[in-house]
Amino acid sequence: MYGLNFDMYQTTAIAVVMLFVGNSLRKKISPLEKLCIPAPVVGGLVFAIISCALYSAGVVEFSFDETLRTVFMVAFFTSVGFKVSAKVLKSGGTDLIILVSCVAVLIVGQNFLAIGLSQVLNLTSPLIGLCTGSISMAGGHGTAGAFGPVLEDLGFHEATTFCTAAATFGIVAGSLIGGPVGRRLILKNDLLKTVVKADETPLTEEEKNNRRSWKTYAPASYQLAIAMGLGTAVSALLSKIGMTFPIYIGAMIVAALMRNYSELTGQFTIHVEEINDIGEICLSLFLGIAMITLKLWQLAELALPMLILLFGQIIFMLVFAYVVVYNALGRNYDAAIFSAGICGFGLGATPNAMANMQVLTNKFAPSIKAYSLVPIVGGMFMDFLNSMAITFFINFL
Repeated sequence: MYGLNFDMYQTTAIAVVMLFVGNSLRKKISPLEKLCIPAPVVGGLVFAIISCALYSAGVVEFSFDETLRTVFMVAFFTSVGFKVSAKVLKSGGTDLIILVSCVAVLIVGQNFLAIGLSQVLNLTSPLIGLCTGSISMAGGHGTAGAFGPVLEDLGFHEATTFCTAAATFGIVAGSLIGGPVGRRLILKNDLLKTVVKADETPLTEEEKNNRRSWKTYAPASYQLAIAMGLGTAVSALLSKIGMTFPIYIGAMIVAALMRNYSELTGQFTIHVEEINDIGEICLSLFLGIAMITLKLWQLAELALPMLILLFGQIIFMLVFAYVVVYNALGRNYDAAIFSAGICGFGLGATPNAMANMQVLTNKFAPSIKAYSLVPIVGGMFMDFLNSMAITFFINFL
């Protein structure tokens, strides 16, 4: 088979081309637009399917340099950090606790479901089912790579392969169901009437009066770069306490500190809206690269019982987001956006959650509360809670 390698610039260029393809397809195929499927997911899946077909036919295997994928991811989450205002967090303190509690219940539920279905299907080991639990669903590829070898040491020798393939399945599923879930909740319950009440707190008076200008995009970019740079030092310090955090968490913390120091002292202006624009571009580029580099042929390695386990997780996620999260978080517009977001990181990763929310807020209205709290929960609480839960279930089995 011929191998075709793309450097980081070519990889980004392909992702951008497929982003345009995704936008074009969303305009031409009304269900994609109607169901709020993100354009990077649409275009990226088209490329991933073509790549899978060429690989399966023995024609060519694409290899990508994903260096800029990490850069775009960190840049996006740094932009999210600039949205974290103490005023917003204070007003959403209860929601943060509820969201963390929902995530904890989701993680435990995913593992119970995986083990229960594996027993119903008479699989040789419950460890096989555990591969489709929170290790690969809420955990994504990172947790799959971390716990796969652990399960192999316990006797399931194909655990890493199964976990990785299941995580790929989850990312695709989480990106496809989040938008439709949020859209249905918003329209069915006429939630747009709750937008004003939900979103009347976040911006300072100075920010409300601040108009976007091409002149302010340069300082906004510099502020983003400063936060990203200082964030690496914060991340390094956090790693000293013996816990594993996402690479972007330090930059998010620095960005939040810069935003709130600016609000408190008034010594300088944070160009929040411009930073938000830059962040949305970076999110599209990150998600585009993530989707075109998917190895869909890994899913072919999943036997029928594994597919049953995975579709069981999708159904569980749909019900959990639609019923539990929506009701627990207040049955309003923000709750619908939260529900779409939790589909993203409940089956894939936090960037998928942000993409799900982005496509809905672009179509309907902003939800600053959801944009502020979801990355905090996904970045700071998800992995910690998931690691504890997985460790418990492994020892229990």
